[in-house]
Amino acid sequence: MNKNKFQYLKSSEKLDKEQTRKSLTYWQDVWRRLRKNVLSIMGLVGVIIVLLFATVGQWLNPNDYEVQNRDFKNVPPSFDVYKLDDDMYVYLTEMYLLILVSEDGHLLAKFDSSLSDGNTTTKIYNYRLLDENDVETELVEIDFSYTTDPTKEDEGILYSLNYNGTEFKETDHKVWNKSFILGTDTLGRDLLSRVMYGTGISLTIAFVAVIINFFVGVLYGSFAGFFGGRADNIMMRIVDIINSIPLLLYVILLMVVVKNSNFELYVLDPIFGAGGLGTIILALVSVYWVGMARLVRGQVLSLKEQEYVLAARTLGVSNYKIVTKHLVPNALGPIIVTMTMMIPAAVFTEAFLSFIGLGISAPRSSLGTLASAGSEIMQTYPYQLIIPALVIAFMMLSFNFLGDGLRDALDPRLRKG
Repeated sequence: MNKNKFQYLKSSEKLDKEQTRKSLTYWQDVWRRLRKNVLSIMGLVGVIIVLLFATVGQWLNPNDYEVQNRDFKNVPPSFDVYKLDDDMYVYLTEMYLLILVSEDGHLLAKFDSSLSDGNTTTKIYNYRLLDENDVETELVEIDFSYTTDPTKEDEGILYSLNYNGTEFKETDHKVWNKSFILGTDTLGRDLLSRVMYGTGISLTIAFVAVIINFFVGVLYGSFAGFFGGRADNIMMRIVDIINSIPLLLYVILLMVVVKNSNFELYVLDPIFGAGGLGTIILALVSVYWVGMARLVRGQVLSLKEQEYVLAARTLGVSNYKIVTKHLVPNALGPIIVTMTMMIPAAVFTEAFLSFIGLGISAPRSSLGTLASAGSEIMQTYPYQLIIPALVIAFMMLSFNFLGDGLRDALDPRLRKG
């Protein structure tokens, strides 16, 4: 063997250098693992978007959620316009309201048809644009006889517009609604503002219910698991009784009872305001803690046999401090995951109750009430149902993706590196 073919290391290079990396805390390690889950990061971004949409969005949107503009009711997010003149564009709604719009889609004014001298025989009606002194400035005739007159051979045309002797049968182009980005509802209210406000109400209900359930469920389950014996047996039988009744049925019955009693009027409304917000929070709080209590009890049953609990008892630490300072913090991972999963469940429950008329009522609105109102006219104005339904789906997917990622990141047994 030819030794000249080898390249020898220097003495300093022969030393075995230990390869080390910066140590991470528990939560830094959780964040490191969470970042590796693409769906979890997407869920986290989605949650941030929903929170900003419900809070900052209401500040940035110039339209108020309860202001009614009946001149522009049921106007969709995009619509077809007729170009009648160089600077005159109009839009005919599904309710046959003629609206003056700008070229880029701003709603300007509504034509008055109450003073029209339409002919029921010819089915030609006049739409007048009046100034502030009720003086006519523009006149547009709309011919609705195409569907009943056999002499007119224009197939597929329902009506035509006549302006200054010129007939317009086809729209010029489609524009986006610049005055109301997501359109308006049946009372002319801005749908974007109402969706923002409804999202905030739904999140408020979910977060308040989850926070209260956190304290009730954690304390109930931790003390049941820690003390065990007869106390645990009695406490968990109460949980079993509540679990024996279908959750949704129990909430519906409780909502009906509370709404038909003076408790809502004299207790809940002064605290949470009118509209059923306090009633639905009470209904969710009364039952949603059960799942948290069972989870925490199981965690405490396994943790209380650990050596550090025995050491705390030996040192004379009180049972209350053992539970709150040692057991609950060590079970915090599953608790956080459960809380994250409870938020979309509470949002869906609230939306369902509002959808069937047992949740939020006027003057307030939630995503469920918006979807309920949109379902009644979905065949004519589908966007009024689709938009709140998409927001609900987006919220639930975001929280579920985030919760699933937190479960993997917080559970050391599910570590993948």
